[in-house]
Amino acid sequence: MLNLDSGQATAEYALVIVAAALIALALIVWATSTGVLEEIFDTVARRVLDIAGR
Repeated sequence: MLNLDSGQATAEYALVIVAAALIALALIVWATSTGVLEEIFDTVARRVLDIAGR
């Protein structure tokens, strides 16, 4: 007898992964287009340099 539940679970996991990837892509596009990503990188780089004692 075939166990169809395992195939259904695999399909559900695949859909969750695809949805998560789409959300991540949307956030990346938003952050890149608004300049937020650049500000975050600049802030992190400044703090790292300050901690390192430039």
